[in-house]
Amino acid sequence: MTRRVAFLVFDGVTLLDVSGPLEVFHQAGRLGHPYRTALVSPDGGTVTASNGVALADTAAPRDSREPLDTLVVAGADHLAARGPDAHLLAAAERLAGPARRVASVCSGAFVLAALGLLDGRRATTHWRHAPTLALRHPGVLVEPDALHVQDGRYHTSAGISAGIDLALALVEHDHGAETARTIARELVVFMQRPGGQSQFSTALATPPARGDLLRTLTDAVLADPGADHSLPAMAATAAVSTRHLTRLFQAELHTTPARWVERVRLDRARQLLLDGHSITAAARLSGLGSDETLRRAFARRLGTTPTEYRNRFTTTIGPGAQAGETPEHLPSRAPENLPTRAPENLPTRAPDRLPATNA
Repeated sequence: MTRRVAFLVFDGVTLLDVSGPLEVFHQAGRLGHPYRTALVSPDGGTVTASNGVALADTAAPRDSREPLDTLVVAGADHLAARGPDAHLLAAAERLAGPARRVASVCSGAFVLAALGLLDGRRATTHWRHAPTLALRHPGVLVEPDALHVQDGRYHTSAGISAGIDLALALVEHDHGAETARTIARELVVFMQRPGGQSQFSTALATPPARGDLLRTLTDAVLADPGADHSLPAMAATAAVSTRHLTRLFQAELHTTPARWVERVRLDRARQLLLDGHSITAAARLSGLGSDETLRRAFARRLGTTPTEYRNRFTTTIGPGAQAGETPEHLPSRAPENLPTRAPENLPTRAPDRLPATNA
C-alpha cells in the first residue's frame, strides 16, 4: 500500500524541516514501503525557503483529489514571531481535515495550535519557541524537552533536525521498528537520540522576575551560583519568610526556589564543562557540590550524563583529529552495531511541562 504524504510549505519555510523527513520517507520506499510525497503551498507554484532555495511546482490544496494519509506542516521563525496568517491557516485546515494523521515540525506546531487542533493535547516545538507556544495557546500542554510527541492523530516535533526523529517514528508506526532502524542506520542518525532537547538549549530561558525584591535576589544567584542559596538563606537576604518567598517564586517564575536555583547551577555547570573544567570542578564551582549531585541533575533535567554532554557539545572535531584533517584510523563506513536507542537508565525527555498559562 502506498501512503500519500503532503508537506505544507510556504515562503520563509525552513528547508530542513521539509528535506529531512522527505529523505526518511524516500528511504522507506527503497525498502519496499512506498510513500507518495508532495509539496503543497497555499497558492501552489513556487515558494522560497528561508535560505533562498526555491521549491518549484508545489500543488495548491484545491488540487488535492486523492485521499491524504499524512499531513506534515513545516516550520519557520515567523510562525512563532508573528503567528501564521489566515491564508496559511485555511490551507492547513483544508488539508488536515481528511488526513489520517497530522504532524508538525518545529514551529509548524503554531499552525496546528492556532486551528485549535492541539487544545487539551500534549505537544512540543523548538525549545526556543516553547514558552511562546505555551503563552499564546494556554490550552496546549507544551512539553518543552521532548523531541517529538504523539497525542491521538497529532504528532509534533522539536526544532529542525527533530523532523527526522518524527519521520522515523511515523515510519515505525506504519512498518515496524526494524524498517525505521534500517533507515536510521542508512542516514547515520540515532533511531532515538539520547536525552531531550533541553541539552541543546541556551542557559536559563525563563523570563526575569517582575518584582524588585525577587529580581534582586535572582540576580544575586545568577552572579554567584556557588554561594549559599538555600531557602532559609535567600529568605533572610530578602527579609521575608520562607513561605512568602516560595509564593513569590510560584507567582512570578512558576517554580520553587530550590528548582530555580538548581537550574541556574546546572546551566553554570554546563558552561564550565564546555570551558574545559572537570566534572568535580564543575560541580563545586556551580554550587551543585558533588559529582553525584551533578550527575543526578543532568539525568533528571537533560536526560544525559555530564561526560556525554561534554563529548557531544565541546567540539565538532573527533578524537585524534586536527581541524581540516580526517583521522586515517576511522572506518570508512559505520559499524553494524551502531546504537539505535537511548541508554535504558536515562530518561528520553524531562517530565516537566511548561505552564500553560504563562511563559
